[in-house]
Amino acid sequence: MGMFAKNETDQEMKKVESEVISSIIDKSMTITGGITFKGKARIDGVINGNIEGEHLVLSENGRICGDIIVSSFNCYGTIEGNIKTSMLTARKNCSINGKLEAGSLTVESGAAIQGEIKVAIADLKTTGHDSGQ
Repeated sequence: MGMFAKNETDQEMKKVESEVISSIIDKSMTITGGITFKGKARIDGVINGNIEGEHLVLSENGRICGDIIVSSFNCYGTIEGNIKTSMLTARKNCSINGKLEAGSLTVESGAAIQGEIKVAIADLKTTGHDSGQ
């Protein structure tokens, strides 16, 4: 049962990664105000405001100052604010400062995360013991 859930997460991640980016906020752009989007968005610039949407990619140059509610978040950049997501991947040079709530969390070594972290691992409920990961 535990293995099944792990594979599900991997499949979900692959599905998200293969999805085409539908909007890009260029590195020359600074946006002040909230953003909502569908599909997959990549942020290379600076956002001062809250973001709500589906699949978010924050590149190395990207900065967000605000709260994020998305179904998946692939973070390479800097964020000051609270995050709520089903799937978070914190890449090696990213910096996250705020409260974190994620269904599944992948942290590469070298990622900086400061703040309260809540990861709800449904896997633990089904297996009742650690699968040795």
